[in-house]
Amino acid sequence: MYFLGIDLGSSSVKLSIFDAESQKSIAAVGEPKSEMAMEAEKPGWAEQDPNQWWVNVKVALNRLKSEYNIELSKIKAIGIAYQMHGLVLTDKNLKPVRPSIIWCDSRAAAIGEKAFHEIGEEKCHDMILGSPANFTASKLKWVKENEPEIYQKAAYMMLPGDYIAACFSEKPQISKGGLSEGMLWHFKENRLATEILDHYEISEDLVPEIVSNFGDQATISSKVAKELGLSEDVKITYRAGDQPSNAMSLNVLSPGEIATTAGTSAVIYSVSENHAFDKDNRINTFLHVNNQEEENRNGVMVCINGSGILYQWLRNILSTGNDELLDYDYLNEMAAKSSPGSEGLIFHPFGNGVERIFQNKEVSSGISNLNFNIHKTPHLVRAACEGIVFAMNYGFEIMQEVGASGKTVRAGKDNLFLSEVFREIFVNTTNTTLQLYKTNGADGAARGAAFGYGHYETLEEAFDSLECLQTIAPKPELVEKYKTIYNNWKKAIKF
Repeated sequence: MYFLGIDLGSSSVKLSIFDAESQKSIAAVGEPKSEMAMEAEKPGWAEQDPNQWWVNVKVALNRLKSEYNIELSKIKAIGIAYQMHGLVLTDKNLKPVRPSIIWCDSRAAAIGEKAFHEIGEEKCHDMILGSPANFTASKLKWVKENEPEIYQKAAYMMLPGDYIAACFSEKPQISKGGLSEGMLWHFKENRLATEILDHYEISEDLVPEIVSNFGDQATISSKVAKELGLSEDVKITYRAGDQPSNAMSLNVLSPGEIATTAGTSAVIYSVSENHAFDKDNRINTFLHVNNQEEENRNGVMVCINGSGILYQWLRNILSTGNDELLDYDYLNEMAAKSSPGSEGLIFHPFGNGVERIFQNKEVSSGISNLNFNIHKTPHLVRAACEGIVFAMNYGFEIMQEVGASGKTVRAGKDNLFLSEVFREIFVNTTNTTLQLYKTNGADGAARGAAFGYGHYETLEEAFDSLECLQTIAPKPELVEKYKTIYNNWKKAIKF
């Protein structure tokens, strides 16, 4: 008996097969093999074609069969993790009426800020634990104001993972967690925040059936089952945004536990039993995957937009003139050739849309203290790694102000956490112990599907077999060194 996990990112779609008998992931693929493009018609915009996501899912499924000899008919349930905060609008036949406005698109920031003041700051904090800001609800309002003819064609609003689920089931749905990601969930009353829809003059009819993160959400359609070689009784039993899913994949489920990741964006995510919020809206709170009406479980999160995308930019720039792109191992090797502090070079990783830690202001990326006689490639790469971690820590300090606690952080050994230098900077800047696990978003989604299907009695049981690969503790002498470097980095922030 197999469970399929899908991780729909903005760089690629990753699929994993979890074998219930061995309790291990037995196959994994990513599609496309190079990063998916983000279309930016104007500065601050970021869009992707939902149809291409679905094509990539189907190609990846075929690869599981052809490259790993996976019997797709053994799949019993599907779990979906997905890039958060995006907007997918479809017609009544579930065909997208425009490209998806994805998570790092900044066009609706002013709309959300205006709504925050008009609805009332205290009311927003009491209701949605933040500002409508640049999230899904505000993106929908942007479409209504700027593309009225497209808005009129729309029958359903969904988040990216809901769209993939609908491609399987031909049934429009959205989860409670997804609504919280879009600033459309009333935390204290456990319901759709109709007040936000009313203020934006958006019809509630656009919101499809609301489902929980786990459970028998839908059965795939017979037509899709036949096309893909799946059994007709396959169910969709889990869906959630990529950051709650990443935390779940690391068994971060209880108050005080902390997860982190550094993919396209960089995130620190702490579980809280409280309705925590930052009065300045520099961090955000969403429903965690195991939230229950009788037991609050929320995810307090800081997100830095420029992380892996900065590393990707560096790779592209440094590959100029080569027949092929340099690999990321090369960048990691370069970073290791420079000492902490990068000989005074400072890199600010803010070049991928508005940044929440600066109250959704447009903050440009930049390099400071560049000396043509001193600084070489290793300094540039290490300074980028330091800048990403320092930005994460800037947000982590805000999280601690609103009650996030804990001295141990868990991460999958993936993306930037594959870099020994990055790990050293993270551990000693945040002054936390880092536990690295053999897992990823697709594997977590597959285990989530197994729990939602009923294969496990508890969610914790679904992650009992997680393998901790490495534990890294901070070193006092490096903590002091990075404290000085970090403070210099903060002084150089200008916006």
